[in-house]
Amino acid sequence: MSNNIENKVVVITGASSGLGEETARHLSDKGASVVLGARRTERIESLAKDIKEKGGKALAVTTDVTEREQVKALVDAAVEEFGKVDVVLNNAGLMPLSQMEELKIDEWEQMIDVNIKGVLYGIAAALPYMKEQKSGQFINISSVAGHKIFPGSSVYSATKSAVRVISEGLRQEVKPYNIRTTIISPGAVKTELLEHISNDEIQEGNKEYVGKVGLEPKAFARLVAFAVSEPEEVDINEILFRPTAQEL
Repeated sequence: MSNNIENKVVVITGASSGLGEETARHLSDKGASVVLGARRTERIESLAKDIKEKGGKALAVTTDVTEREQVKALVDAAVEEFGKVDVVLNNAGLMPLSQMEELKIDEWEQMIDVNIKGVLYGIAAALPYMKEQKSGQFINISSVAGHKIFPGSSVYSATKSAVRVISEGLRQEVKPYNIRTTIISPGAVKTELLEHISNDEIQEGNKEYVGKVGLEPKAFARLVAFAVSEPEEVDINEILFRPTAQEL
């Protein structure tokens, strides 16, 4: 019996660690061909090698999601290697939380470039292929912070809210092409995101909290698999999840 994941070609940005890496492994175990995009070439090549040694199909393509042509090259490589693209997981993201008064404008711009433009570039690269196929699925990663705002999250929350708005607009527009759209908004998950926080006090507080209640990336990977595995007539539009212990 098909799980609706087997034989699908899945492009994953931010695949070198954390949520992206775990999801690549999980989907590969379920029979998907995974195309891994990230800046850290050595990490994704090692991951692809590991997946292939276990009998899976994987391709690593060095990708900086802030560069439009690199994202296009990632998706083009997936089609060239495997003949199609079924799912794009726009997972790459940054979370350098800070108070607005700190004026960390470079960090604001970096979040806009990665968290918003990176998602748009992923959509732009794959949408023509999916329109032609009359099938496909975009999975765009927002956050609980895309639903809630807290001190230090203003710009990050804005970028993750933007992902939700873009995804809902896309959902409404691609109905003629049988394309599915999914937003996944994680709560506290143990990843490298916290390493991007340059404010020591905010970083320490978040690390302490996530260390206590945070979920392992496997939880995220299972939910991606759930969204992909549903029959093609079922469009899982948004998943918001948290650790049971998380209050925010």
